[in-house]
Amino acid sequence: MDQPFNFNRNTKRVFVVGHMNPDTDSIASAIGYAWLLNVRDDLNTLPARAGAINRQTAWVLKTLGIESPVLLTDASPRFESVMRRYDVVSPDKSLNEAWTILTRTAGICPVVNQDGTPFGMVTGQSVFDFMRKIIGPHAKNRNITIAEMLDIPCREAAEIDLPKFAAGTRIKDVLNRLLRNEQTEYWVIDENKRYLGVVKQRDLLSPPRIQVILVDHNEPQQAIASLEEAELLEILDHHRLGNQSTHNPIKFTVDIVGSTSTLVSEQMEESGLSAPPDMAGLLLAGLLSDTLILTSPTTTSRDNEAAQRLARWAFVPGSPLEDETIKTYGERIVKAGAGLITQEPDVVVSTDMKLYETAGFKFAIAQAETSDMYDIGDYIPRLQAALKNLKNQKAIDFAGLMVTDVVAGSSRLIFVDAPPELDELPYKPMSDGTYVAEGVVSRKKQLLPIVLSLLEV
Repeated sequence: MDQPFNFNRNTKRVFVVGHMNPDTDSIASAIGYAWLLNVRDDLNTLPARAGAINRQTAWVLKTLGIESPVLLTDASPRFESVMRRYDVVSPDKSLNEAWTILTRTAGICPVVNQDGTPFGMVTGQSVFDFMRKIIGPHAKNRNITIAEMLDIPCREAAEIDLPKFAAGTRIKDVLNRLLRNEQTEYWVIDENKRYLGVVKQRDLLSPPRIQVILVDHNEPQQAIASLEEAELLEILDHHRLGNQSTHNPIKFTVDIVGSTSTLVSEQMEESGLSAPPDMAGLLLAGLLSDTLILTSPTTTSRDNEAAQRLARWAFVPGSPLEDETIKTYGERIVKAGAGLITQEPDVVVSTDMKLYETAGFKFAIAQAETSDMYDIGDYIPRLQAALKNLKNQKAIDFAGLMVTDVVAGSSRLIFVDAPPELDELPYKPMSDGTYVAEGVVSRKKQLLPIVLSLLEV
């Protein structure tokens, strides 16, 4: 199961991340650009992904021996980003041992059971309350020495029943409630309810923003959640402009090429660098996937040049791709993502799905690739049902799927709850409510502009 990245207050990383439902280009450009920024600019980068790895990308990563990027789906600060891990004592240890820790930590000593679960917290206030209770109004106790009090088990002076929060809890979800709470320290625990650290109330007021670079997208609908809470440093993309806003000026590069992997490879060459064979193979996979092996209408001369450049770097003796050509490697990549009717419909419509918004409409268009349209007709009702589920889950107006035959160079278009405006689509309508779009293989350059133009009339 995918596990989100665990932050801590000492993590000074710049996350390079693509869009939700990442395709091969999104993953490749995130890994490749993170590598380039680290080598060229000495930037402490970490490639990330905003969703699950699809079958095609998984095959590429396995073939090249490259680890999948960390999962980053939400930029909102968590408790783990501000927690402090202090030394601890067991409940039976003396108050003297707790006091030693307390003096080093500005007033906090966690008391933790043998099984790692929190027992209580010794603080300056809890020690004062304990001493007041011990001495109190009773004359016989007024002669107790400090040394004697410090020999008492620290469980007696610990404040118990402090709030506990999982490390991944979003600060903004509980902040208002905690600000009304008299308690100013909180436990941070793991999935087994064991001690991880302590958070002070004042640390929750200004948590550190994670630093993010977006690749292969620039529309908020396609980005990680709570992006507005992160520090956005840069965008590198090849899609249409969205309505992304930023707090500060950023480096913004959107260029007319077939893949973001092309842009990354160009920056490598401009810097006098060459990618290692596995990295070059990954970027080439992203390029070939997005351009349908350089046959898509989105393909430019720069993409062809980038493919040749990456092939020189990747197809070298000793590399996993030493016997490949651009054509054979591209065909293997396409094949790895094919086998449409063997996949669950919900997976098909969500794997490469993008959200859009225009003229008051919110909608999704997914794309799936196949090398053979055989039996697609019998599969369409299940895909329509999956699109209906997707529409309801995302609370959007309509949803569509573009099934692209990468061999024949055509697509089958499936829509659910499409508005009347789309009745004017310039494609051959079928009796099952779908469309046959001959020569249409690019969602970005061929289908989306037509859909937007009809909706915006």
